[in-house]
Amino acid sequence: MKQVTVKIIDPVGLHARPATVAVNAASKCKSDVNVAFKGREVNMKSIMGVMSLGIPTQAEVVISATGEDEEQAIAAIEEVLRAQKIIE
Repeated sequence: MKQVTVKIIDPVGLHARPATVAVNAASKCKSDVNVAFKGREVNMKSIMGVMSLGIPTQAEVVISATGEDEEQAIAAIEEVLRAQKIIE
């Protein structure tokens, strides 16, 4: 398992548009990808799961990947979220 802790900097947090960006990035990975916030962990490939966490701006979340492309999955997701200015 590979994981990374990131800080959400999008002004509205991880809702609607930024959540869609995150889910699309995770969905391209073969590995199981999860996001955890405040003791809850959900499948990052599920828009409803990600939005159910209610992640606000300035929150720290843990993104984890388990599977054959876990290293590449974390790197790709981080790259997309940084490019979209969703994470710091």
